[in-house]
Amino acid sequence: MTYRGRFAPSPTGPLHAGSLVSALASFLDARAHRGGWIVRIEDVDTPRTVAGAADEILATLAHFGMHSDEPPVWQSERGDAYQAAFERLQATGLIYPCGCTRREIADSLVHAHARHATLAYPGTCRNGLNGKPARAWRLRVPEGDAARITFVDRWQGTQTQDLATEVGDFALKRADGLWAYQLAVVVDDADAGITHVVRGADLLDSTARQVYLQQCLGAPTPAYLHVPVVNSEAGEKLSKQTGAAPLDRHAPLDALAQAARHLGIDVPADSLDTFYSAATAEWAKRFGR
Repeated sequence: MTYRGRFAPSPTGPLHAGSLVSALASFLDARAHRGGWIVRIEDVDTPRTVAGAADEILATLAHFGMHSDEPPVWQSERGDAYQAAFERLQATGLIYPCGCTRREIADSLVHAHARHATLAYPGTCRNGLNGKPARAWRLRVPEGDAARITFVDRWQGTQTQDLATEVGDFALKRADGLWAYQLAVVVDDADAGITHVVRGADLLDSTARQVYLQQCLGAPTPAYLHVPVVNSEAGEKLSKQTGAAPLDRHAPLDALAQAARHLGIDVPADSLDTFYSAATAEWAKRFGR
């Protein structure tokens, strides 16, 4: 099987130390397997997209020595593919319209928590809208043993999530008409032939939903590896929302060395070429199988 990996940043701002860790891990994994590495711009959430951020991300990756092996993919140009997948699921009866507002869902979850019950979406609209207008579209999840999705993460080990009790029916199309992340990422990975997904552990909780959606669409399940996230001094995940500073393009080796140490790799290097050669060899020792 030919290895195909990807790095999929959201253009909500410039790359920072946390996103560099994910980019570097995915890049090293692809190089350790002598496979392809593709950049996908995940701009399906258009209200959060910052003008010029995607170009800035691509330029920063290039400055740090990471070049996509194929032209970058833009989610905003793939609406037809998402619509086709949506219609396939709709034809099987697996999706249904939901008229719940965010406030109604939040209130129902608060009440469920008060009763020590599940925090999953309670399926309010599963059997009809009860006179409410359709807002989002949700994918039905199975019940019982079929709801338990198990996969082996190459970093985190065996993971199991019960979709029925921990998640509930999840949205594929949002109330604002935009495609949900879960549908877009599954369709994109399948169409690109992605065999290995390497990303931050903040997305680990999404993986079971994506595996189930792959099963519904008859798509292969990639191998997953979720690296530890970088936290701020306050203990929060480093992100644009928590004030993460943009990467300094004037010192790429320093930033790369710091990212590598976060991944458990400490290699001396005086150039990008020597850094990537040594770091790839170290990564291959741990994850090259």
